[in-house]
Amino acid sequence: MALPKSWPTLAAVQPADDFDAAGLQALADRMQAFVDEGSVIGMQTLLVKDGQVVQYGSYGVRDVETGAPVKPDTLYRIYSMAKPITGVALMQLHEQGKFSLNDPITKYIPEFENLKVLDGMNEDGTPKLKDLQRPATMRELMSHTAGFAYGLGGDDYANEQFRVQEVLRAPDLDTFIDKVAGIPLLYEPGTKWYYSAAVDVQGYLVEKFSGMSFGDYLKTNIFAPLNMDDTGFYVPEAEYDRLADVMFYSPEDGKFIPLYSENMQFRKETIPFESGGGGLISSMDDYGRFCQMMLNGGMLSGHRVLKPETILMMRSDQLPEGLGIGIDGTLAGPESMQQHKFGLDFGIITDPAAMKSPAGKGTYYWGGAAGTWFWIDPENDLFFIGMIQRFGALPSETADFRAESMRLVYEALEE
Repeated sequence: MALPKSWPTLAAVQPADDFDAAGLQALADRMQAFVDEGSVIGMQTLLVKDGQVVQYGSYGVRDVETGAPVKPDTLYRIYSMAKPITGVALMQLHEQGKFSLNDPITKYIPEFENLKVLDGMNEDGTPKLKDLQRPATMRELMSHTAGFAYGLGGDDYANEQFRVQEVLRAPDLDTFIDKVAGIPLLYEPGTKWYYSAAVDVQGYLVEKFSGMSFGDYLKTNIFAPLNMDDTGFYVPEAEYDRLADVMFYSPEDGKFIPLYSENMQFRKETIPFESGGGGLISSMDDYGRFCQMMLNGGMLSGHRVLKPETILMMRSDQLPEGLGIGIDGTLAGPESMQQHKFGLDFGIITDPAAMKSPAGKGTYYWGGAAGTWFWIDPENDLFFIGMIQRFGALPSETADFRAESMRLVYEALEE
């Protein structure tokens, strides 16, 4: 499907015969209710089917002090929704023959040749280490089964070292790799799914394979062809008033308040290395283009980004038999259902009935640390994106933005 450069024009919502109007209104009402209840200060949602914008919702404000409303051009910290974009970049290089998914990572990152794996702790608090049975493969790197830690959680030695050494604040990707090379793996490669810093390693490999800086590669090969003009690793000064406030729940105030720390500002001088795992700023329009490109089998507006067979590979289960995932990018995965699977930088709903999901078979998705979420449903030729900016939750809150929006989308979708 060749779409115009202006796609999607968020204001030009097209009536859809596939959806019940009352059902779409129920979706809009529930999203507004999240704002009214104080779960978020602002939200944007986008529902696209068959290449047409079916519903665009804009709720609340993006700036607490000025009361500036959320608008189509509002910018968001998408954090781990950068991961699928990084995966697309690396798979472009796979199409060029730069690597095979079964290659050991050490073929391209010799610094990892001496990696060890944790084997418990000694009484004096030092880690017990053992040699790896084999190095992780590129496939395992792209499916979070390579054994790396992340430092975002976990009280084990490896995750603790990620925090102590401030691995995610490294000044450049070379330093990042050197730090990771000195921290043991949590598990033998291929034995566990563990959400990790693996996608930042992928960003380093994009640089190594392409000979370009990671940011320049993304701009040249993904953002420019897709007209994703608002996506990058920092916010230009002239566009700063478009950046939504990121909020965190303050027990003292009993509500969400703005988080103004330097790390949240995404100014060029405050950015450490270009993080493929969580460093991008984007807009609803831009991320919509990315999702539509994926739905189209790798093409948008006449620009081929990936081959259809490559996208099929990315959205197909790559996990060893018996493994599933435990997080969806924003929330811990539900424990009462069959675990979701994982492709190459995407979570996947392989069996909607067993996974108690209303989405179509083969739906793939992810989310970001500040609550942004999306899913792409090839079976129904649709995608949905939700943009919010918050950390934490209201006391006793049960708000699950993805689950609620997904439930209402498919209730509105007529057979």
